[in-house]
Amino acid sequence: MNASPHARALFGRLRYKHLLMLVTLAGTRNLHRAAEALHMSQPATTRMLQDVEEAFGCVLFERQARGLQATALGEEVLDFARRALNGLDRCAEDLNARRAGGYGHLAIGAIMGALPDLVVRAIAESKARQPGLQLRILGDTSDQLTELLEQERIDVAIARFTQPADRGRFVFEPLGNEHLAVVVRTGHPLTGRITPDLAELVADWPWILQPEASPARVALEAAFARRQLPPPADVIECGSVFAMLQLVQITDAILVLTEAVVRDHLRTGLMVSLDLEITEPLTPFGILLRTGQVSSAALEGFLGLLRQQAAGATA
Repeated sequence: MNASPHARALFGRLRYKHLLMLVTLAGTRNLHRAAEALHMSQPATTRMLQDVEEAFGCVLFERQARGLQATALGEEVLDFARRALNGLDRCAEDLNARRAGGYGHLAIGAIMGALPDLVVRAIAESKARQPGLQLRILGDTSDQLTELLEQERIDVAIARFTQPADRGRFVFEPLGNEHLAVVVRTGHPLTGRITPDLAELVADWPWILQPEASPARVALEAAFARRQLPPPADVIECGSVFAMLQLVQITDAILVLTEAVVRDHLRTGLMVSLDLEITEPLTPFGILLRTGQVSSAALEGFLGLLRQQAAGATA
């Protein structure tokens, strides 16, 4: 490895305990609490911070009324520290799994719309082929998953680009898209209505919607705009899919979610789909990997199965 002189100097001074101290201090924003969490004395923690700042040649934290706050340069160092610690943690988990006779460890993040069909089926097949493979599955929004991916807390995200900077940080391979469904609880007064009038639904009924920046919300509001309708005024905005699925069953609100997420609830009769089609497309979702990431054999195997599931879904 051809490291620069400055990098070699850092290699000689920095230890993982220094990185752990920085991340702990960022979380507590207080030297005394950070020292307690690290089982160190406060003077020793202060000296360690001074040593790290001297090694990097800049101030990493500054005192404010509400405690210590990372500087702009400090945030960059913290990003590196989190990635390094996450990488070490993942390496330890993988080695432990292999020592126990397994096939390593794989952490997968996916948006809710991709979980029920593609991801779950690929995971089941991966486990059938490699019973000793340790799997961790996280369901979250695309913006949260890209952050977890950048911090190396997950190996792959099945998600969407959420901001222009993502295209420089990640490699994207499209897998498919989602279709929106408009549903209500079983027994709702709108049940059985043939092609309900959207203008009436907007004016007279409450709606359960995802946050404004979500792809589903953007597509729905584009549908309203195309029909020259204002968005609903009576809205329960919710970032939790599980809460949305519960709310629609106990209220008269109209819920808009992707078909994959509500399919089982429709099949079991807990909800009813309205005869109302939202034709506005969502942005495609797909495989997101860190730029320059070297994939493990376990990850390559999972991605191959995922691609097979996606190809079968579109065949």
